[in-house]
Parts: sequence; structure tokens; C-alpha cells
Amino acid sequence: MINIHSVNGYMSLLTWRLGNVLQLATQGFCRRFVDYKVDPCGRLRDQMEMAARTIPANIAEGSSRHQTSYETELRLLDVARASVSELEGDYLNWLMRNGAVMWKTEDRRYVEVRNFQLQDAPAMTQDYLAEISQYILNEYTRFATLLRSEDSIHSACVMIVLCERIKQLLTAQINKRLGDFKVEGGFTENMTQERLSAQKENALAEGAPSCPKCGAPMLQRTIRKGIHQGETFWGCADYPKCDGTRRM
Repeated sequence: MINIHSVNGYMSLLTWRLGNVLQLATQGFCRRFVDYKVDPCGRLRDQMEMAARTIPANIAEGSSRHQTSYETELRLLDVARASVSELEGDYLNWLMRNGAVMWKTEDRRYVEVRNFQLQDAPAMTQDYLAEISQYILNEYTRFATLLRSEDSIHSACVMIVLCERIKQLLTAQINKRLGDFKVEGGFTENMTQERLSAQKENALAEGAPSCPKCGAPMLQRTIRKGIHQGETFWGCADYPKCDGTRRM
């Protein structure tokens, strides 16, 4: 058995798994209801299917960047969350264009969909692609029983509840990653700190002056703009926290 986190860790994420169910359900909704009569140019269908696709895609890409850049991971997770909101808006518009409104949160149908739970992710072996695709199909089949495929209004309401849930889960995931970043930092960010520490050590070894403001070692820097472009000066190694300078 292989370690899923060392290969495709995003497959264990609930947001990614629900995102795939949402994508399949959106494709099914568009196939059944968004035909040439209501969407003669195919733009609405393309928009909805593309928004649904980008949700699991950005979660997967963001999770894959977890070890190298928190900033990139968080940005991609936020893009995924924005795509959920975009898709939710299309379903809400579908209701209104058909003279319908969304269920209230205490409606038993809303509660039923909100309480839908995915089965645990499968244990991954070397056949993880076959295993995860079978798992997603099985979970979509279970979810599809809530849709009532002949009723676009009911189906759109179900999809909105699923969108709401995924948004909440993504928000929680983003907040957790932000908390982790504050404690651990990220690979890219830590590399920057390592590089700065090495520069400080070299500056001290070479007898660089101390910053007149904070006492940290100073680094040789070059003015990049203005009438003094190209001239060198001593700048504090802790810039931008400290803006102390000395003439060369």
C-alpha cells in the first residue's frame, strides 16, 4: 500500500471529493436541462461546466503546491471557492428565470441534502486511479438519488445546497492553512528566510557596518530607479522591517 499523501494527497480531501461530485452533477444537469432552446449559443452550459471543472482542479493544484508555497496553495483554494460561488449564482438564476425561489434552510429537503455524507476515501494502492474514480462514481450515484432528474427546479435547489456546503468547507480549509502558515511558514517563505540569514552571516564575516537604526548587519544594495540609478549604498538586512541606510 502506498502513502496517499506522498502521491496525490488531494484525493483524500473532502472538498476535492465533493467537488468531483458537484462537477458530475453539473454535467448531468446541463445535459438534461440546458439545451439549445434555453441556451442557443451554448454559453451558459460552457460557463457552468467550466466553473464546475475548476473547483476540483484548483483544489488539486493547490494541494499539490502545499509543500512549496502556502501563498500559491491559498490563492488556488480561493479561486476554487470563487468558482463555487459563480456556479451557485448560475443555479440561483435558473430558479428565478423559472419563477422559483430557493428552499429555506429549515426546509426538510434542504436539511436532507445538507446532511448527505460521503463515504470515507478508499485506502490507496498502486491502482489508486482506478480506486478513486470508482469511488467518485459510487458517491455520485448515491448523491444523484437526491436530484429527481425530471425536475430542474428541485435539482437546482439540491445543487445550491451542495455549493453552500463546499464553500463552507473551503473556507474552513483556507482558515486552517492560514493558521498553519502562521506557525510553520511555507517552503518558499522559509527559503527566503534561509537566504536572508545566510546574507546576514556573510555580511558580518566580511565586516559590513551595522544599521544605524536597529543594529542589524547591512547589505550592499543598488539604486534601481531615479537620477541615482546604479549607485550603491548600505541597506539594512532587515528591510522592509527597517529602512536604515548608510552611504558606501
